[in-house]
Amino acid sequence: MALYMKAAEILEKVAQKKGAVKTLVYDSKFQNIKQLFALVCETQKYSSVLQEIINSTKLLKETKLRIHLAKVLVYDLLIGHGVKCGGTWKTMMLKHRSRLQAALARIKVKRKVSRNQDLLPSSFQQTRDDVIPRYVRVNTLKTTLEDVIDYLKREGFSYQGTACRLEDLNHLSGKRFLCDLHLQDLLVFSAKTAFHNHFLYKAGHIILQDKASCLPAFLLNPQVGSHVIDACAAPGNKTSHLAAMIKNKGKLFAFDLDAKRLSTMSTLLLRAGVTCHQLANQDFLKVDPQSSEYKEVEYILLDPSCSGSGMVCLRDEVSELQDEGRLQALATFQLRSLNHALQFPRVQRVVYSTCSIHSQENEDVVSACLQQNSAFRLVHLFPNWPERGHEPFTECLRASTAKTRTHGFFVAMLERRPPQTDEENLLVITLPSGGEEKQDTHQSGPSDEELENTETANEQPTNSVSKKKRRNRKKHKKQES
Repeated sequence: MALYMKAAEILEKVAQKKGAVKTLVYDSKFQNIKQLFALVCETQKYSSVLQEIINSTKLLKETKLRIHLAKVLVYDLLIGHGVKCGGTWKTMMLKHRSRLQAALARIKVKRKVSRNQDLLPSSFQQTRDDVIPRYVRVNTLKTTLEDVIDYLKREGFSYQGTACRLEDLNHLSGKRFLCDLHLQDLLVFSAKTAFHNHFLYKAGHIILQDKASCLPAFLLNPQVGSHVIDACAAPGNKTSHLAAMIKNKGKLFAFDLDAKRLSTMSTLLLRAGVTCHQLANQDFLKVDPQSSEYKEVEYILLDPSCSGSGMVCLRDEVSELQDEGRLQALATFQLRSLNHALQFPRVQRVVYSTCSIHSQENEDVVSACLQQNSAFRLVHLFPNWPERGHEPFTECLRASTAKTRTHGFFVAMLERRPPQTDEENLLVITLPSGGEEKQDTHQSGPSDEELENTETANEQPTNSVSKKKRRNRKKHKKQES
């Protein structure tokens, strides 16, 4: 009963434009966030169909239910997995089930379709490219990839090896599964494979996490034993991934403003076997970068609040996502957070990520940050990744259902530029024009050729001035003689 009440409350707030679905769900402090999020998203997708069914059966008049509560109940009764509550609501819905089913059948006949999903608006019609597989990250703090594969094979799953191309994911069905072609320790199953009640999930041996969400920690790649910050940590999947990357050694500082979400996250981290973390119910923007507590921090993962426009189930929030005022407010906050992350004195790498498709929250934020922080540069990430950031920020990554079989996502990594030594400065002055070659082990924003051109341009005026001084000295000696 609490599930339906909370879902109806969130749908009403969304209709009143009081927030995004994702934000409202996580702020609800509901015990089972994933269940609530799925119910709200699916009910919203079928909203127009549910409204038509409710109107034709006069359900509101006969039951005295409010419209949003009626929608979630009718959705679960007719399209979902059945009404999950007991008591008067379940009795009421079962009483009207025959009439509601008949109304749904009439709509299908009228529109000449046979499947429920064919009733969805065109913006929700899923093609093969829209289907996101089930991704399972192996938690290496508790087990190994090989052990998980062996366990699943003993349960009747069929291991197909490592995917060679993205198209291989299209052919997964039943109990067949693959190793991902890009990310180590990531397994891929057909979209409808359920793991929430599986032993490996309940024991914390596997983490149910979208592939795109695994990118930030994987690309940050902190060294074992290092000090790391997860700036906006809840719900905690990226935090547990970071802990696995550093093998529970070093320190992992995790911040989040919501005490309830932080409490839930603590339980998740405990189940995942994370022991190197230090949780803080604190605004990251108020964390002092000069504090001695963070003097050894070299890596920061920043995944701040965003529009959530990359989440597949939120694609219908068109009016909200096109609200330029709200996007600008989010971008301002994101830029402040990214600038703040770069203030930590020993930080070497900062990964910035969002689950947004909007340039205002992605490339525009990175561009503004680089202009304000000349000591940092972009790192060219994953050269073989199929989707890049918008020009000219192709060093960054984007993700989407069609091109990467994931939710929409954006990832950029900023790296501190190495300090230029006095010896390097001397080389720039004394080497002949065009004769300098500087090795750079990092793939970053400017190419080696661009760096060489810049350095050559810097050399030429200096050499010209030196030659002029030598001519003046010779002329002066002749005059003296």
